[in-house]
Amino acid sequence: MGEWKASVTVRVKPALRAELWQFATRERRSLGNIGATLLEWAFEQLKVAGSTERLLHYRIRPAVKQPEVVGPRGTSREHFFTARLARCLWH
Repeated sequence: MGEWKASVTVRVKPALRAELWQFATRERRSLGNIGATLLEWAFEQLKVAGSTERLLHYRIRPAVKQPEVVGPRGTSREHFFTARLARCLWH
């Protein structure tokens, strides 16, 4: 059936709880589900970093949209290389 899970209690500031609840509502998840997902992800990041001190020095960069590179005949670069790969595979 399902996986057994253990209960964890965490104390957070009311403002953080409210923001987490808003995200959970927007994604149609429960507050517990959002908390568990974030905890699992954060722990994986902590294991890679090796310590909380090193983890806290990392920064998440905002996503920067790359400009569309145009290939031959006005097609996108992705379409160009996908079409080229398809031709190689089928000929």
